[in-house]
Amino acid sequence: EECGVDIFEINFSCPHGMPERRMGAAMGQDCELLEEVCGWVNNAANIPVWAKMTPNITDITNPGKVALDAGLEGLAAINTIQSVMGINLDSLRPEPCVEGYSTPGGYSSKAVKPIALAKVMSLATMINEKYEGKRTLSGIGGVETGQDATEFMLLGCDTVQVCTGVMIHGYPLVQNLCAEVQEFMTKHDFKSIDDFKGKSLPFFTSHTHLVQLQKEAQERKKAAKVGLKSDAEWTGDGFTSETESMVSN
Repeated sequence: EECGVDIFEINFSCPHGMPERRMGAAMGQDCELLEEVCGWVNNAANIPVWAKMTPNITDITNPGKVALDAGLEGLAAINTIQSVMGINLDSLRPEPCVEGYSTPGGYSSKAVKPIALAKVMSLATMINEKYEGKRTLSGIGGVETGQDATEFMLLGCDTVQVCTGVMIHGYPLVQNLCAEVQEFMTKHDFKSIDDFKGKSLPFFTSHTHLVQLQKEAQERKKAAKVGLKSDAEWTGDGFTSETESMVSN
């Protein structure tokens, strides 16, 4: 705090070496341990504290609620996804390896973005329902462009974070990202992030409801078909549209 940092982000999600010592991702998967440590940090800190959540869990909202109920001001999601990169078919050893041995590690960058968006959507929905939107959410996972960043904010994120993108493309990526977000805001006449934060959340529903919506749309389309009363009504130029008017789906 004396160094002037704005927040603490507590890493409850690192998959590299920590879980085997009941640290990192192991803490983010153990709600009882998570609650205890979040309480310690919250009591000691005089600035906002975020919990960085692991995606390597069935329901990310469970530890998310525990962290927020312990007094933390926000969540950051996601950290890397535990993975095995591959097997060398000549040596039969996993890759990458150290002296012939390996261990599952964290997968990041563009490939994890769809998973990150789904986890963020769940956390943002939980924050809106349980905390009336009065907690902070920072989005992480495959952010390299303004479009990426905007998608996370449309799902309820207040901020986004970039790591792998900067490692690959350098810091100018951040300037380009900001410019692209500003272009999006200008296109839709948004004056601030608050104007569009979470705007896409209301358009998520259940699979059952999607089937129902599709069925209702088909029924409306079928009801709107007028058809032709007799062969005499067929015309040469209007053949395509006249045929379409008789199709029910």
